[in-house]
Amino acid sequence: MSAPLLPRMIGTVFGVGYLRPASGTWGSLVALPWGWLLHVLGGFPLLALGIAVAFLAGCWATQQMTAGSEDHDPSEIVIDEVVGQWIALLPLSIASWRMGIDITVMWPGWIAAFALFRLFDITKPWIIGWADRRGDPLGVMLDDVIAGVFAAIGVVALAGAYHAF
Repeated sequence: MSAPLLPRMIGTVFGVGYLRPASGTWGSLVALPWGWLLHVLGGFPLLALGIAVAFLAGCWATQQMTAGSEDHDPSEIVIDEVVGQWIALLPLSIASWRMGIDITVMWPGWIAAFALFRLFDITKPWIIGWADRRGDPLGVMLDDVIAGVFAAIGVVALAGAYHAF
C-alpha cells in the first residue's frame, strides 16, 4: 500500500528521492540551494528553524511511508539527507550571520560540508550506524542528524586549520 501524497512529497522531497542513482546524494544536493535560501531570507535562526521543522515533518513522513513495510529506510526517503546537510551547513550560516558577510564567500566550506556529510552518511561510523540500525522512523532521521553534526564539526576543524596558516 502506498503512503498518501503529503507524506510522500515530504519524504521524497517533492520526488527528488526517486532520482537514480544515489538518491541520498541527490537529496543532499537539493538541500544546498534550499539551505542557502533559508539563510538568505532569515540567517542562522531561519536555517535552524528549518532544520527543526524538516526533522519533525521527516519523522512523520517516514512513519507514514514505512508503515506496514519490511523496509524501514527506503532509498526514496531523502528528507533525512536534507536535514543532515542543513546541519552540516550550520557553522557557515552562524559565521556569516554573526560577521555580516555573504555566505557564498565561504564556498570551500560548502564543498567540505557536502563531502563530509556524504562521507559520514554513507560509511555510518560509530553512533551513526547505531542510529541507522534502530530500524524505526526516528533512526532514519537520527543517523543523518548525527552525520550532519559530525560534518559540521569537520567543517569547523577544517576552517580552523585553514585560517591558522
